Amino acid sequence: MMKIAYDYQIFSNQKFGGISRYFFELANHLAGFEGGELDCRINTPVYINDYLSYSSSELVVSGMNVPAIPRTSLIYREINRLISPILFSRWQPDIVHETYYSSKSIAPSGSKVVVTVYDMIHELYPEHFSAHDRTREYKKIAIDRADHVICISENTQKDLIRLLGVVPEKTTVVHLGFALTQSIPVPLPLQPQPFILYVGSRGGYKNFKRLLEAYASHTELHANYDLIAFGGGAFNSQELEMIRRLHLPLTQVRQLNGDDGVLAALYRQAAMFVYPSLYEGFGIPPLEAMSFNCPVACSNTSSVPEVVGNAAIQFDPLDIDSIANALVRLASDKALRAKLIELGKARVAKFDWEQCAKQTLDVYRALLK
Repeated sequence: MMKIAYDYQIFSNQKFGGISRYFFELANHLAGFEGGELDCRINTPVYINDYLSYSSSELVVSGMNVPAIPRTSLIYREINRLISPILFSRWQPDIVHETYYSSKSIAPSGSKVVVTVYDMIHELYPEHFSAHDRTREYKKIAIDRADHVICISENTQKDLIRLLGVVPEKTTVVHLGFALTQSIPVPLPLQPQPFILYVGSRGGYKNFKRLLEAYASHTELHANYDLIAFGGGAFNSQELEMIRRLHLPLTQVRQLNGDDGVLAALYRQAAMFVYPSLYEGFGIPPLEAMSFNCPVACSNTSSVPEVVGNAAIQFDPLDIDSIANALVRLASDKALRAKLIELGKARVAKFDWEQCAKQTLDVYRALLK
């Protein structure tokens, strides 16, 4: 029986979020494989993550759920740092898959260590991060000590090899899945007029400011569509000033928060979804939009074309006119929207968590040969 362990890092830091969703889905699916021939565990003595409460009966979660109280993260980290090595040494897993980047591994000697690289944003856009952010340093250490590195896209793999000199043979691409379609859209009041949907954080390389300029630059867009930004927190003072400077009313450019049910409802109602990011390690939101029959306009950079294929209209995210023209084309061409919706249905079928889990298991097996 293969024994697979996931460490505490992401589950003690994220209440919910993309990386913890990835590891939860991966472990949860693997635990149900092979007719019980896999012993799959998440060893996290204390954790704040919400997803773990939905784990299957086959997945063992060794730890206790604790509240996410401000200023407790260092305490929780120290508890996990002290207790986790004891859990791992007693159980002696065959595979330890580290859930983020750390300066030291808690894997026992004899265990094969796997690390996943999600993107190379810290290396490519260091100006968007604090001088005290040590992610780049810890990532390099974690990659060097790992027996194998999983990359979530071919673009991330190429960037990793180019920027850190990792030998290609040490890496494998395993695309992510997504599961938002399992969320039931909550009833939402119909929006006052059709809207363009943006999802996620908005700072720096996410390129929201250029999207605002593109939206304001074309009457076809701001006269007929609202712009809704979901998640990412309320608009900050710089964003509000920019919205005012562009003469866009705050009743028309709005920020909304909510859970997956609210997001699902917005995807279902939106006239189109826009994804202007300069760089992504993978990019799940376009797939989420496609799964709710929402046509997609997105960047033609980094991993985004790899994910969307021919199921989206693409633009140059550095060119405001290119962004605006793509949105106008999508708004005015009914046949194009219908075509992209059909192509999107086929595209999303290529990405699911079960496939992700099977390909990851192949990596584990190859390490143990």
